[in-house]
Amino acid sequence: MSMRQRGGHFLTEEEKKAAPKVTKELILRVLSYMKPYRVQFVIVFIAIIISSFLGIYPSILTGKIIDEGLIGRSMPKLITFIMLSLGVTVGANLIGVLESYMNTWIAQHITFDMRNQMYEHLSRMSTRFFMESHQGDIITRMTSDIDGVRQVIVNTFTSILSNSITLVIALIAMFRMNWFFAVLALVIVPLFALPARSAGQKRWQLTRESQECNDQINSILNETLSVSGQLLVKLFGMEDFEIRRYKRFNKKMTQLNIRESMAGRWFRVVISSISSVGPMLLYLSGGILMMKYDRNITVGDITVLVSLLSRMYGPVNSLLNIQTDWIRAMAMFTRIFSYFDMKPEIENAPDALKPDHADGDIEFRNVSFRYNEEKMILKDISFRLEHGRSIAIVGPSGSGKSTTVNLIPRLYDVTDGEVLFDGNDVRKLDLAWLRSQIGIVTQDTYLFNGTIRENLMYANIKASEEDMMEACRKANIHDFIIKQENGYDTQVGNRGLKLSGGEKQRISIARVLLKDPSVMIFDEATASLDSISEKAIQDAIDPLVTSRTSILIAHRLSTILAADEILVIKDGVIAERGTHEQLVNAGGVYTELYDTQFKPELHEKKEGNPC
Repeated sequence: MSMRQRGGHFLTEEEKKAAPKVTKELILRVLSYMKPYRVQFVIVFIAIIISSFLGIYPSILTGKIIDEGLIGRSMPKLITFIMLSLGVTVGANLIGVLESYMNTWIAQHITFDMRNQMYEHLSRMSTRFFMESHQGDIITRMTSDIDGVRQVIVNTFTSILSNSITLVIALIAMFRMNWFFAVLALVIVPLFALPARSAGQKRWQLTRESQECNDQINSILNETLSVSGQLLVKLFGMEDFEIRRYKRFNKKMTQLNIRESMAGRWFRVVISSISSVGPMLLYLSGGILMMKYDRNITVGDITVLVSLLSRMYGPVNSLLNIQTDWIRAMAMFTRIFSYFDMKPEIENAPDALKPDHADGDIEFRNVSFRYNEEKMILKDISFRLEHGRSIAIVGPSGSGKSTTVNLIPRLYDVTDGEVLFDGNDVRKLDLAWLRSQIGIVTQDTYLFNGTIRENLMYANIKASEEDMMEACRKANIHDFIIKQENGYDTQVGNRGLKLSGGEKQRISIARVLLKDPSVMIFDEATASLDSISEKAIQDAIDPLVTSRTSILIAHRLSTILAADEILVIKDGVIAERGTHEQLVNAGGVYTELYDTQFKPELHEKKEGNPC
């Protein structure tokens, strides 16, 4: 639960340090989101003025009810003023409903616009952004930060406007009645509001301590009551330790809750007391003036002035604390704008090419790449892969194999050199067109939490039922799917957890086939699978490798042998290249990989070892 949700009106030390610099440009940028709804804002503004005026008017009528109705003993006037007061109150409430609806409508539409803009912006950000950013931060910008905009419009901006107008109208009414009491109100109202602020600070301090303690308790619960956490606790015999730790924080939480509850009670006592003292002072000073100095002042006048003073407490207290809400609001807008100001690293060229067809020829010309200035990942990589041919890329872990293939669909752009697709630099091709021509099957298969059909059709929403089934037959997964109770409408679970690794991988291959790309990339597609699953996937891959341009990143010999040529990458450079027989006899990096990794795999298969 955030500070805002806990009802705090005071900035934390962190918020004070991180308070944004409020500039003219920032204010104008905030207002730009409100500009499309300026007509609605005018309606809200008018409604607030009318509502504030009508809200004050019953207090003025109270004086007439007392003086002309009660003291004057006039029943017609008494009934008239009471009915008028009732009508004004109802009218104010009805206009208040209109104002609230319009205010909420504006806030919801502005957050609607901002969410759409943020999602579209984030969708166009590069892979590097998602790798370097915390997922929690991204979700926070999309949810709580943008939702906070609605709170700012509904509460902060409206509060400033409504309280200011109410205060001004109340003061005007008081000055029209008696300037002395108006000046007295200007002096005493802030003096009584400030102690209320001080009383609230103590309660807020306890609230923060309680929140921190609650966070610690939640952390203990999340860590020790999860499946993995409970297993660890039991294996190390730490049950008693964790029980004592939980009891210690639970006791602290209980004590803080008691103190916070009592602080709230004292807070209400302070508020109640100071709210009573102000009217008493007006009654006293009004009585002195009425009895000794100015007989024109009536009981009704004093009652009206007291009522107006009471109406000023809320607006003054809110405006005294508005700096906190304002700083938080600007900080929130600053965080949102900081994301909007991040430029997508990968963008379409202004005159991007969109060819009528694709052959799938790939060429790397002196390609170098680094993620940052500290380390070069690829250095002077050059090779050509013609249409219908295939290459396997092998090498030690971290040598740059996956980085190489990620440059083809422009998940990253080269630091130096060129990556060509059908003779065109990929940076000059339309991004959507380029990526539609490339299908990638990775080791870490991602499936959405939905049905098998929904995951397959994600690649091509226009594909027919027969196209989908044919893709699954080619991927050796159709027979498995139709044996399920719900067939293609079987739920796969979160990230496909209801399926085995081999089943997910074959669905992933079918999904790519349904996309029908001109280039297929298999990035460790058979890694971490048992031999049975590997064979099923290899049987699906082999026909694809011979039918279209293919790149295979592999550590399994069976996958490598299907390729026309092998590139050996080590430390970011192509150390060797050739066929399997050529490289095995060369006595270099590939020979070492073969002896340590591929040969044991070959022996296992010859001996019939299922593992």
